[in-house]
Amino acid sequence: MITSVDNQRVKDVARLRKSRERRRAGLFIAEGPREVERARAAGLSVQATYFAPELIAWDEGEEVSARVLEKMAYRAEPEGVLAVVEIPQRTLPADAGLVLVAVGIAKPGNLGAMARTADAAGADALVVADAEADAWNPNAIRASTGAVFTLPVVEATRDEVAQLPLQKVAAVVGATTRYTGADLVQPTALVVGAEDEGLDGSWRALSDVQVAIPMHARSVDSLNAATSAAILLFEAARQRG
Repeated sequence: MITSVDNQRVKDVARLRKSRERRRAGLFIAEGPREVERARAAGLSVQATYFAPELIAWDEGEEVSARVLEKMAYRAEPEGVLAVVEIPQRTLPADAGLVLVAVGIAKPGNLGAMARTADAAGADALVVADAEADAWNPNAIRASTGAVFTLPVVEATRDEVAQLPLQKVAAVVGATTRYTGADLVQPTALVVGAEDEGLDGSWRALSDVQVAIPMHARSVDSLNAATSAAILLFEAARQRG
């Protein structure tokens, strides 16, 4: 059993709490029994598993003390087990017909919720652009309920998105076309920006269609990015029957 927080392996895992370290190592942490099991079920490459017998009954991996697990974990109150997993390298499916493009998303929870909704609506991929958050943040993984393990998540630049052989439908506050008025049956990339700033001029310029979600609020001037994405994704699903 590992009991020292100064153990080198413990330090190596703890580093993965930072995005730049995840990118450098090509690894992420799956925290909690649900996330660990779903990462395994998805066929991802699990490099190591650590669990604290004081916190959970687990049958595979290396035993560590509860204090050590807390040092490794991202969340303040870990559920007793975590795994170090290789980040899957995925590409956009060649025959993709519906893609969600998340632009400038800063909150991992929002990004994870967008992945969860994209998967539920039958989207072929989540494209992440200009994001401050990454899909392998433990909070993003948790909010996705493991959808990021199976849904292709691809990072791309604005120019790369512009080159996608898909109609680009951008969510823009005040657009003259309602989201229900756009043809979402044809191959489409739904482009959604962060709720605080939305899409800037360069992203609006690449769009083929700009759509708005009508609101009847007394004071609210925008929707949460994940909520906007859900509305657009399920409208596409509705139109496609």
